[in-house]
This record gives sequence, structure tokens and C-alpha cells, in this order.
Amino acid sequence: MQQAEIGLIGLGVMGSNLALNIAEKGNRIAVFNRTPARTHEFLAEAGDLAGNIIGCDTIEEFVAAIRPPRPIIIMIKAGDAVDQQMELLKPHLAANDIMIDAGNANFRDTIRRFDNLKDSGLTFIGMGVSGGEEGARHGPSIMVGGLEESWKRVEPVLTSISAKFKGDPCVAWLGNDGAGHFVKTIHNGIEYADMQMIAEIYGILRDGLGMSASEIGDVFGQWNKGRLNSYLIEISEKVLKANDPITGNPMVDMIVDAAGQKGTGKWSVIEAQNLGIAATGIEAAVAGRVLSSQKKERVAAEAIFGLPKPAVEKPQDGMAFLADLENALLAAKIAAYAQGFAVMAGASKEFGWSLPMPTIAKIWREGCIIRSQFLDEITSAFTKEPDVANLIITPAFAQMVKDTDGALRRVVSFAALSGLPIPALSSALSYFDSYRRGRGTANLIQAQRDFFGAHGFDRVDGKEYHHGPWGSGASIY
Repeated sequence: MQQAEIGLIGLGVMGSNLALNIAEKGNRIAVFNRTPARTHEFLAEAGDLAGNIIGCDTIEEFVAAIRPPRPIIIMIKAGDAVDQQMELLKPHLAANDIMIDAGNANFRDTIRRFDNLKDSGLTFIGMGVSGGEEGARHGPSIMVGGLEESWKRVEPVLTSISAKFKGDPCVAWLGNDGAGHFVKTIHNGIEYADMQMIAEIYGILRDGLGMSASEIGDVFGQWNKGRLNSYLIEISEKVLKANDPITGNPMVDMIVDAAGQKGTGKWSVIEAQNLGIAATGIEAAVAGRVLSSQKKERVAAEAIFGLPKPAVEKPQDGMAFLADLENALLAAKIAAYAQGFAVMAGASKEFGWSLPMPTIAKIWREGCIIRSQFLDEITSAFTKEPDVANLIITPAFAQMVKDTDGALRRVVSFAALSGLPIPALSSALSYFDSYRRGRGTANLIQAQRDFFGAHGFDRVDGKEYHHGPWGSGASIY
């Protein structure tokens, strides 16, 4: 029997869809699941694609069915389960075989796994896969980290199954060890921010302007025809226009306002802090989800405090305010992406990855959750200036910020005076205002630190000063 080009372990929803995608693109694939019954069930469901799938009941049979050097995708729950599966696989593998973790792994785990295999003759790929179930089945955005020779072994298969943007495959090798999973983590962090910002705009339209879900859906539908064209705006329109089959009410109104998270957003914030890079939009989005989960506490707090009385009337020119909301969302989106790319640039230096920023923007243009027209403009900006310090100072995006700054300021002011929570939108405005200001207020912070002996400071005349005459208290740092 002809051997498979690649193997896959784990026939859950994501694994099954990815395996079908691989088979559909003409690649022969071997599959294995911990429970053989699931493997047999999967083959029965595969229909005409079953001819490209080798179902295996044992690890020995599975490994023998793959052409060496064997690339094996592990598509199971992230964490200890991956380590356990790797240990079960290792005795059956040979030199240069490649274990591929395609789950939402912490990139630090990926680096550890890569290092642990260095003297074994085996190697490892950390592969970020974005697009959810639909992407896995019909074309995801794929972010690969590992040795370049390992990438070359899997490149034909991954290129064939990836999403395509105007014919360009949305897959790339991004660097060594944890590079792929780090980029996927930041992708998810940006996704958190983007979703939070859209939700905040929804809140302004619902609670500030009194619009119905369907009416808000119409607004998002119009915006999706312009600069905000994206998958998230597209599905927001569909969600807002959907009705609950039981009550007939808008479906969104039947859903509890408590959002979950899987960890990647939190990891984005942690790594930004570790690198000393401001990612305030992502931080606000993660905090927003945490607060949303505290539903009982919020209800109790509302009973104590009530809601703030609006200190401003609804805008008299509704169309002008809708235009402001559209521009404010664009401005906030720019801030979130700028922060995400800045974090990736910092990590690239820290871990020696040389992450290709234009390539990352390119492979996010299709197949992933944050795909949008906007990413084509980011690709162009980084192609022209790949080493720019921040996306917002590239000529194209600097002009966008100038064009939308006033709208963001007006929207944030309206929401604040109306008592509407907008943590991510307001963080974007603060980010712009802090980044653009040559003289900030940290001089007072440094003076305070020096007062209690924590730190010296640099003077504006270029001299360094330590421990001023105002005191010499013990450091609290």
C-alpha cells in the first residue's frame, strides 16, 4: 500500500476537519485516535475521501503507514496530554521524524518540547492553526515554527490545505522553535481586542442610541462594505439579525453576557508585560472578559449603585454619529494591531526569531478569525518599512490615525458621559495620546522613586542624577 505523506493523531472536531482537508487536497494521510471506534467512525463519515485516508488501530501500524521522515500532527487538548502523546510516540519513531503540535499551545511549552528533542534525532514543529472548525476543513491560516528543514518536509501538504488570498497561500515558516505558536498567540490577543471593540460599539448603539439588534446588524452590514470589511464585522451582522427559534426574539438578546476565554489572550498580555511593551487594547479586552464572567457580582453592584444618569443627550445628527462610530472603531482597531505587531517585534529580538512582519500580515489576510481588508494595508506598510518601530508611524497609518482621531475622541467622550463601559476604545485613545506626546509625566514618577531611594534618574540636560537632597528613605522596591 502507498504510504501516507503525513499522519494525524486526534480525531476530534478540529483533527477530523483538518484530516478531511488534507485528504481532499489530494494528500494521502494516516490517522489514529486513542479509541479505534472513533477512527472507524471517521472513515465511514469520510465518503469519497476515504480513499486518501489510512485508518490505523495501533501506534505501530500508524507510524509504519507514513513515509519517512514522518511528519505527525498531534491535534489533541493542549498541555500535559501533548507531552504524554509525544512520550508514547517516541519509541516508534526514527531519526528526523517530526512531531507537530497543532493545538493552541503556550509557545514556552513549544520551546521546551523542541529543546527536549535536540539530542534524540527527532524534531518538533509548533504550528498555529487559525480559522476554527471551518478553517480547518476548508483552509486555515497556518503559522509554522521549527527547523527550516522540517518545514520543507511539510511545506507541500500545508501549502495545499491553507487558505488562499488572491492565490497566495496563507501559510509560512516564521522561525525556530516557538515562533509559530507565539505568532498565533498574538493573533488571538488581537482577536480578543477586535471582538471587544466591536462589542463596545454594539453597546453604544444599543444602550446609548436605543437601537434594536436588527438595526445594529444593518449598521454593521453597511460598515462591512467599507474600510471595516472583515470576518468579525460580517458575522456580527449575521448574529445580530438572527432570531431565537423558540421565542422569536433576537438571538443575541437571549445569550448571557458572560464571555469565556481559553488562555491565549491572557498569554498575550503576560508576554507583552514580560517584554515591556504596551498592549493596552489586548489587556482591556482580557479584563473585559474577566469582568463579564462576574455576572452575579455585576447584578448585585447595579442594585447598589444603579446605572449612571447620562450627562449628555443623544446626538442630534444620527448619521454623523454613526460615521464617528465607524471611524472610532477603525482607529481603535489600528491601535490593537499596532500593539500586537510591536509585541511580536519585541519577541523576535528577545528569542532570535527574525519574525517577518509583512509575511505575518499576508498569511492573516484569509483563513483566520481576524481576516480583513485592513490586513492588506498592513502588509503594504510593513513591506515598505519592515523594521518600523510602530505601525502607526508608517505614512499610510499615520494618516489614518489623523483622519480618525477626532471621531474616536468624540465617541469616547459620549460613552463616558453616558456611563457606557468602553475599556478597549478608551485604551486606544489613551495609547495614541501617550505615544504621540513628546513630554509625558513620568518625570514625576522618577522623582518619587528617587525620593525613597529606589532609583536615580536622567536629567533633561543629559546628566544622570542619583538620590536627591529631599530625602533618603528606604527603598520599597
